[in-house]
Amino acid sequence: MQLFGTQEIRNNQFYMGGVSMEELKETYGTPLYVMDEQALTENMRLFQESFRHERLDTEVIYASKAFMNRAMVRLLKDSGLSLDVVSGGELYTAAKEDFPRERIYFHGNNKSPEEIAYALKEGIGTFIVDHELEFQRIALLLKGDRRPQRILLRVNPGIEAHTHEYISTTKNDSKFGLSIFDEATADFIKKMASDRRFDFRGLHCHIGSQIFEEESFLKAAKTMVEYMRTLSEKGVQVRELNLGGGFGVHYVQGDEPLNLNKLFEKLLAQLYTLLEKENLLPVKIMIEPGRAITATAGITLYEVGSVKKTFGGMHYVFVDGSMADHIRTALYDARYTAKLTGRMMDPQSDTFRVTGKACESGDILVKEVRLPLPRPGELLAVFSTGAYHYSMASNYNRLTKPPVVFVKDGGSRLVVRRETYEDLIRNDL
Repeated sequence: MQLFGTQEIRNNQFYMGGVSMEELKETYGTPLYVMDEQALTENMRLFQESFRHERLDTEVIYASKAFMNRAMVRLLKDSGLSLDVVSGGELYTAAKEDFPRERIYFHGNNKSPEEIAYALKEGIGTFIVDHELEFQRIALLLKGDRRPQRILLRVNPGIEAHTHEYISTTKNDSKFGLSIFDEATADFIKKMASDRRFDFRGLHCHIGSQIFEEESFLKAAKTMVEYMRTLSEKGVQVRELNLGGGFGVHYVQGDEPLNLNKLFEKLLAQLYTLLEKENLLPVKIMIEPGRAITATAGITLYEVGSVKKTFGGMHYVFVDGSMADHIRTALYDARYTAKLTGRMMDPQSDTFRVTGKACESGDILVKEVRLPLPRPGELLAVFSTGAYHYSMASNYNRLTKPPVVFVKDGGSRLVVRRETYEDLIRNDL
């Protein structure tokens, strides 16, 4: 199997950040989200160093929906990355760590008046406007003599990316943004650009997630520049172009993520050539990685409860987690790699389905994985769970959410505590 960051095998045992999984179990229990702190910071640095061009201003904005808590915000703050938030709760988390407001971008297709008012009060840098009614809502909540509010408009360039339909975001019927093929979109942009209460900076697009095709990103960039030329002919200057994220990561054998250094070199070179040719410079170019920073930096650690083979021939491994802490298999039919952390190199005896304790037939964590015959009490790690696992965790079946631990240099630290039964009823009346 492929190892990432500080992951290693010592004497048939799995380690991450120099820490054994047995040590983590003894200290924190299971289920447990484990994040490689060094890998997180190195991935942030990779994006900062790779997404650069000698003649273009660039910015890397972390998509916080992938994985967010106060410890993660502190890492991002120190790294110099900017931050994308999509809710009042994400903004509140960033504000509690005094994340620089000018580096915060507020996304979402249905920001509530309360969220908009809160963001304005906090003085966030930029709203990503989704549609005209939202623009009007923001305008109504602007108060007093203040600087013009920076905004971008999310648009849909209609690029087909080969990914799961639930995470493809630029189909013509997508709920996000406005189509560049609708003439009314350009009229709306002219309206925003002429409103002195706002500082219209430009455009945002995002073609989907978990994309392995270089051509999808290059085509999106070319299409957006063509639309910028159309807007320029109508008298609107685009000064910022945000191309979103979607950079695919490794989950299982056969996944082939793009070489980001090569992708960004080609992407930025293409953009500069096109922008110069169309006399559209200067333009800042932005991207929004989330999964690509956190996914392979995380694992989820479980304890095996039992093994069962059904009359129909299905060989199950039951663990002490569930779809409540690992929803992506049920939600997206996502695939994962799993290993018994104490027998990493042992011969595989059979194909197993890893399932949890939720009262659902669809409570599947890993559909198929080759393992040695698991024994009750052994530890099983599911890999590449650093994105959208902690973020999507729920209390279904009144299960408590696992804690989050950062590991680094042979040590570990708790950054999110394990929920208790008392936490489950805290808001009950």
